[in-house]
Amino acid sequence: MERRLAAILIADVVGYSRLSRIDEEDTRIRFQADLHEIFEPHIAEHHGRLVKTMGDGLLVEFHSVVDALRCAVEVQRQMNRRNADEPPDRRIDFRIGINLGDVIVEGDDIHGDGVNIADRLQGLAEPGGIAISGMAYDHVKTKLAFGYVSLGEQAIKNIPEPVRVYRVVLDPAAAGKTTPARRRRRTWLVPLAAAGALLLMGAALWWQPWTLIWPQSPIERFAYPLPDKPSVAVLPFINVTGDEQQDHIAQGLTDDLITELSKVSGLFVIARHSVFALRNTPAKAEDVASDLGVHYVLEGSLQQANSRLRINVKLIDAFTGLSLWAERYDRQYQDLFAVQDDVIGKITSALSVKLSEGERNQLARIPTNNLEAYDNYLRAEQEGLIYSDVDTYRRTLSYYQKAIDLDPRFADAHAGIARIAVDVWRNDYNFLWSAAVARKIAYDAAGEALKLDPNNARAHTVLALLQLVDGRVTEALDSANRAVSAQPGNAEAYGNLALILAHTGNREQAVAEVEKALRIDPSPPPSFRLLAGIVFYTARELDRAIPLIEAARDALPNAEPAREYLASAYAHDGDRERAARETERLKEVFPDTNLTYYSYLYDYWNEDDLRYHLTGLKQAGVPEWPFGFAGAEADRIRGADLKHLVDDKTWIGKHKNGTDFFQAFDKAGNTAYRTPNTSITGTIEIRDGRLCERFGGYFIDRMVCGYVYRNTTGEHRNMNYVHVTPQALKFFSLER
Repeated sequence: MERRLAAILIADVVGYSRLSRIDEEDTRIRFQADLHEIFEPHIAEHHGRLVKTMGDGLLVEFHSVVDALRCAVEVQRQMNRRNADEPPDRRIDFRIGINLGDVIVEGDDIHGDGVNIADRLQGLAEPGGIAISGMAYDHVKTKLAFGYVSLGEQAIKNIPEPVRVYRVVLDPAAAGKTTPARRRRRTWLVPLAAAGALLLMGAALWWQPWTLIWPQSPIERFAYPLPDKPSVAVLPFINVTGDEQQDHIAQGLTDDLITELSKVSGLFVIARHSVFALRNTPAKAEDVASDLGVHYVLEGSLQQANSRLRINVKLIDAFTGLSLWAERYDRQYQDLFAVQDDVIGKITSALSVKLSEGERNQLARIPTNNLEAYDNYLRAEQEGLIYSDVDTYRRTLSYYQKAIDLDPRFADAHAGIARIAVDVWRNDYNFLWSAAVARKIAYDAAGEALKLDPNNARAHTVLALLQLVDGRVTEALDSANRAVSAQPGNAEAYGNLALILAHTGNREQAVAEVEKALRIDPSPPPSFRLLAGIVFYTARELDRAIPLIEAARDALPNAEPAREYLASAYAHDGDRERAARETERLKEVFPDTNLTYYSYLYDYWNEDDLRYHLTGLKQAGVPEWPFGFAGAEADRIRGADLKHLVDDKTWIGKHKNGTDFFQAFDKAGNTAYRTPNTSITGTIEIRDGRLCERFGGYFIDRMVCGYVYRNTTGEHRNMNYVHVTPQALKFFSLER
């Protein structure tokens, strides 16, 4: 067997099947004309060898990668001139991929990884464009006057290591320059643009074993490139009972199958929100697969009559439209877990997926033996599909708590409470619990879930967020990675890992992880769009961040973080008008907004990212202190005078919003604060002329510092002093 190093060029027609459907004979004639009149002369001119044609493609070998690229550029330029007068729907455009690599020689034919990579590269080229490998780029970048766009490292099917990929820019103005790829803005209200056409059936008939051979009726174009492992979308099971009260069982079965399948590392499974978004869409399985970018679709129906369940399940190959496996179950309701287990086993078997021992143990685990507890858990999950308001939170919590009351060892129910509690704590939703109480509930519930099930991904995710904000970065990363390991197909786990990576300075890895999350959940809920947008924002990829945060803002107009991040993103993007407008809306939903508040809130970020965020907010018009307060230095209370104000004294006054308060201090540095709705105690210190306070559980347990001024503002003239902190603007006098 002979091996040699060669430059390999592979060209393929874009949309050949579509053109053939319009006029098969004409398309074939034009392809042959392009081959003989354009390709063959340039191949000969640059000392190449046409190894073979493959339906609508061709394989060419060169001794020099410089010759290969010169040939490709001249071919594409001549094709562009030939197509100039053709209507868009009749153009014949080629994609070209070039690689420099090792090939196996058998007679006049060549194959092997070097050819395989070139084939995958042409799929990454734009219509009428050229993509080259990093190996080829290293040889030509200083020898040819072309420009290049780096696409970074790309996973190549059947190649163990990622491959650096570059697109060639033919514009003379780009000559000698290599730039990173500019990300196109995307709206998450529609599927992402297709990354490239699938290989056509015609090519497969002439292709060698080093390529992928598709079935006879492939879907030509997907919204996303297919993963390198079997990919599945579990469509919402249809409740054919006619009783809406049973909808939660059908939804729960769908959700549980998604959750369990996502624990299998050998499968790619679309997340629950993206499939539930299709509940009212009368699309065919093949169309759904195309939109979500998966090879297989699981669909089914459920009917309940008293204690019996009738479940129909079918696994469909979207390429052929044929059913790979179908089953009908007529069981008792108490056998629901056995049905789920059987369905998962049949799917993994049909797709030839091997399970590790750990995965088998996880899948064999029954969440609860109490069906009434399970029923309440399903109702909680249905309520919690999209959290929207306090009433939704309360209903969800009540269902989780009922499930725990019926089965205290139900780990998933404890994890559900932990997830709500951490949201309440992080977002200061004190209409349910105080921040201190929410934080303790989140820690306790996540800990209980992990004690019962050490592989509970949701509990690990909650713990990671708590540890991040507490400044325990190493532990947070460990918990986030444990969540991903426990459930490799969980978009939430990847998203939170990305957030933690972003806030600890690992921007490139953060982007990679959030891209995985968005591939698993291509139509995410608003809260997840906001999370993804924050990751891209922190990574300085504003063109990707802004559309995501805008979508979250539009869906959740009173979500303060969406307004905050958009204001800064617009400012950094140079759009001061929109930045100022967003700041005004931010002040409406969060009147106390100020830079000092954010500097304390995000003090667990790395210094560079915090400076970037505060700079953007300042440019957007966010004030330094609440309500834009700016005290005069001459009016500031310092030294002994400040100590006198808090040494066994009591303040009586009003907040800027008119709320009455009093605050008492003792000589030992303790304080008690009261309003008609609040009663808390804490500690104080005087630092560098600032009064610093800590109230347990409030402001994420931060010691918060502010200043005291003589009141010369003209407001509340009967009050002698003004106390400004990141959290409040208070007017007060000493109790007489």
